[in-house]
Amino acid sequence: MDFLDLSRHFTPEEKHVRDSVRSFTDARILPTIGDHFEKGTFPMELIPEIASLGLLGCNLHGYGCAGLSEVGYGLAMQELERGDSGIRSFASVQGSLVMYPIWAFGSEEQKQHYLPKMAKGEIIGCFGLTEPDAGSNPSGMRTVAKETKGGFVLNGTKRWITNGNIADVALVWAKLGGPEGDVRGFLVPTKSKGFEARLIHKKMSLRASVTSELILEDVFVPEDAMLPNVRGMKGPLSCLTSARFGIAWGVLGAMQACFDSALDYAMNRVQFGGKPIASHQLVQAKFAEMLTQITSAQLMVLEVSRLKEEKKLKPAHVSLIKRNNVRAALDIARVCRDILGGNGITLEYPVMRHLCNLETVYTYEGTHDVHTLVLGQEVTGINAFG
Repeated sequence: MDFLDLSRHFTPEEKHVRDSVRSFTDARILPTIGDHFEKGTFPMELIPEIASLGLLGCNLHGYGCAGLSEVGYGLAMQELERGDSGIRSFASVQGSLVMYPIWAFGSEEQKQHYLPKMAKGEIIGCFGLTEPDAGSNPSGMRTVAKETKGGFVLNGTKRWITNGNIADVALVWAKLGGPEGDVRGFLVPTKSKGFEARLIHKKMSLRASVTSELILEDVFVPEDAMLPNVRGMKGPLSCLTSARFGIAWGVLGAMQACFDSALDYAMNRVQFGGKPIASHQLVQAKFAEMLTQITSAQLMVLEVSRLKEEKKLKPAHVSLIKRNNVRAALDIARVCRDILGGNGITLEYPVMRHLCNLETVYTYEGTHDVHTLVLGQEVTGINAFG
């Protein structure tokens, strides 16, 4: 859906990215993703194909990365999430949460070692920030790194870590020296002694995604494992801003998938005198409202993308689009489930799968309430956290 013909603002390359990833999603993700969701498995076989399309770290420049525009990156995330939030989450974590901080804050040696292989999908990364007792307040983390001969020793626990059990390297954020120390980032090979990833089971959302708990017990890393060019919460928070930007684009794909499924169903579902339910006023009112929400979300991400490209982006801009677009996507998924009636709860249709996934997207990378407070502070100048 492109009600205002916004694609007229896209460059030929951006349109090519959208169309290529759309074809990939139709051919390779949609035929099997319902089964993966039902079984709780991630389609590992898609990783080389996603990499071959240049979608890992695709808005980064150099080091084997595609160097797409921010709109091109967003359109790629949109089309991956039209397939499933779990697939888009895999790409988001790899690109925005692991490759981006290496690209922005790493040493030249770290960039040369990791980025080309991560762009090819030969090294998979995960992002270790959230802890069992530190979610919306990441500065309350308890994971610590202490200096020792030749490097650092890390101890702590991270939870709700996408890609954790398939990762080759974990970017772990820890307080250097103790609970009051500066937050620093460490590139920790997952085969390190004392490192353990435990798969989180019994999820009802993002089932086609790997979600883990990371346990670090006296894990040694050498001095060159630390990202040298950032300290404090600026590091992880800048990564989250990058990832939230991709999420705000990604959920457009979930909206479209639900809308298209419900529209097709409403045009063909005959009730009450042999007419399709799409001919009834209440159903048309629902589609009119969803059309408005989708179009509003598209306008927001397009404008924020241009601000990002012009180096005028503020974190609050990303809070605005993440908060608005995920809420709209969740509302749309619920309305589409209602239009499908009882059929809406089955995996024969994509709506319930997207609805369940969006419950997680609504929470991760900053909850709806946290972004509300970010925007409130932006408007009033008053910090209402805590």
